[in-house]
Amino acid sequence: MNKYSEKIAITTGDPNGIGAEITIKALNKLDLPPEKFVIISNNNILNFYGNLNKNYELLNIPYNSEIKPGSATKEGGEFSFQSLKKVCEIKPRAIVTAPVAKNALHLAGHIYNGQTEVLQKFLAHNNQHAEMLFVAGDFRVLLLTRHCALKDINLTKELVVEKILNLREFFKTQLNISNPKFALCGFNPHAGEDGILGKEEVEILNPAVEELREFGVNITNPLPADTLFVKAGKAYYSKNKMPYDCYIANYHDQGLIPIKTVAGDKTVNMTIGLDIIRTSPGHGTAFDIAGKNIADENGMISAITEVL
Repeated sequence: MNKYSEKIAITTGDPNGIGAEITIKALNKLDLPPEKFVIISNNNILNFYGNLNKNYELLNIPYNSEIKPGSATKEGGEFSFQSLKKVCEIKPRAIVTAPVAKNALHLAGHIYNGQTEVLQKFLAHNNQHAEMLFVAGDFRVLLLTRHCALKDINLTKELVVEKILNLREFFKTQLNISNPKFALCGFNPHAGEDGILGKEEVEILNPAVEELREFGVNITNPLPADTLFVKAGKAYYSKNKMPYDCYIANYHDQGLIPIKTVAGDKTVNMTIGLDIIRTSPGHGTAFDIAGKNIADENGMISAITEVL
């Protein structure tokens, strides 16, 4: 056990985005004991965007460049990357990350599609794979594929089976739900209409479901995503029990548009499948409002409270 193993570590993301601002605002509003947290950032960046009300431990990441709110820069990308690397090195109890800019990471030579992939690089072992689970209360959405172009989506039966078995393990070990109910979205409109509107259901998803059921997974056949999420949205708005414990989407927007539409800034991006759970607000760097002191901290509050 190290000195950070019981702490929540917070990275402030891209120095030119809203990350430091919403971190400061969230911590000040939550007013929690500072000994619960360690912040991975830089004094100059924090001072530029506001003032913390309490004396939090800071692990200082060097940043000697000009802070340029609203700009994606090589220096900002390097700072974001080094912050993530440091938080993985200290192995805290949980990680909360403010948003980073993918183009800034790329400018710095770190070719990753997002923070999830960086965390997997430094934290995964024994063939672990990080998964993106979006959470708003009991409304949960797992993505089978993450940040890739629609034309590049490459689903296989093996991938679907592996990711959903990992999801069930998370429910069992972290949420104490022994037999979670999963709803699987169809890949195509109307779940393919028996192959008329696409073959992915017939060739990939249905065989995956058959194999998953052999493992005892409680999962639906591929269902039309539009009606599936209509019922989920109605349950969320009315504060009724969700019909399913998790909705499994095939690609990014299929899952994120519904949950962000109904839950807004209460949506938390959660990385599962690694030894350490990570959460993040469901939004990005918001370069258009960076440095104006008008960013809404509620997404960061949700990300922090999810791991308290």
